[in-house]
Amino acid sequence: MTTKQKPMNQLPRLNNSWPKTVRTITTIILVFLLTGCQSGSATPVQTEAAHFVPPTSNPSQEQIAGTVSTPLPTRQSNCTNQLEFLDDLTIPDGTEVLPGEKITKRWLIENTGSCNWNSSYSLQLISGLVLGSEKVQGLYPARQSTKAIVEITFSAPDNPGRYNSWWQAYDADGNRFGDPVYMEISVVEEIEEEEPAEEEQLVEETPADA
Repeated sequence: MTTKQKPMNQLPRLNNSWPKTVRTITTIILVFLLTGCQSGSATPVQTEAAHFVPPTSNPSQEQIAGTVSTPLPTRQSNCTNQLEFLDDLTIPDGTEVLPGEKITKRWLIENTGSCNWNSSYSLQLISGLVLGSEKVQGLYPARQSTKAIVEITFSAPDNPGRYNSWWQAYDADGNRFGDPVYMEISVVEEIEEEEPAEEEQLVEETPADA
């Protein structure tokens, strides 16, 4: 035999045999208890679903990542290297110098090839003495069909004698090309200065007596 349960919000019937005052108090207590149970029940609260917000990117990092470095000049392909010697601008061949003297030699040259010379080109010693300079010198950057001045500073040897130093251009691959340039000096203990020519004395002739 099953017992039929009463709904929670329905008050139980009171015994009519109870005094009226008791029935009134009991009714108030039951109403209070029933109201308290309903108000204390948990009511689910619907909340908005949390949305995933991706972190904002750092502008400075994007700028760094997006920065494109300036490309270095590319080497020319299928071009020809050529150098033509034009003139000695200083220190003619056979110039006499003193021992240990500093000498600045300059040559006028022209890039007669189809390649443009950049910092990878050089002028290197091929014969003779280095004479106090470096064996590898920077070749003046020059575009094709332009002239340039090449300069090297030398030191004369301490011992008297005749000395020379030969140089030639090299490309980025170490290939030698063009006319060689050179310097030739004569080291002497003392440079003789030419004495000025004596002026001829004019002799005034005395006229003969008339």
